[in-house]
Amino acid sequence: MHTQSGEALSWDYLAYVRNNPITWNIPSSILYGKKDNMTDVTTITDFSNMINASLTMMENGEHWFHTEEQMLFLDTWFAKFI
Repeated sequence: MHTQSGEALSWDYLAYVRNNPITWNIPSSILYGKKDNMTDVTTITDFSNMINASLTMMENGEHWFHTEEQMLFLDTWFAKFI
């Protein structure tokens, strides 16, 4: 199976992820682009809640931030959270 961007997904990777759940105990912040074509908003919201992370969403953000607008948003986010 492949993602919309063409990356291959493997059964071995899925099995590994299911058999090795994440244990997270450090303060974290997540930046998410609402136009992400790889991770849906429910998944990122559930994950951020699971690890008790703050979640910032950029309306015009994608999975890979690369436009001038996205990079400016990223720089501002870094200054606030990092």
